[in-house]
Amino acid sequence: MNPTTVILFIVGYFGLLMLISHFTSKGANNASFFIGGNKSPWYLVAFGMIGASLSGVTFISVPGWVAVSKFSYMQMVMGKN
Repeated sequence: MNPTTVILFIVGYFGLLMLISHFTSKGANNASFFIGGNKSPWYLVAFGMIGASLSGVTFISVPGWVAVSKFSYMQMVMGKN
């Protein structure tokens, strides 16, 4: 792909995200974003927090592990190690 096509895809993607967020916000504000209108059960919030922290740790640590283990990470993920 040439650079112009890539840039157009990125701009289109972010434009679509902004369009969706505009139509789905329905008067939401900062407080409703962070506390969810006090409608979320505790277990849903707990699993969301655990998932977010594991995702961050995985994003940071897995590339280093792959380099150190000489790409055996894929075998471990597939269950063959």
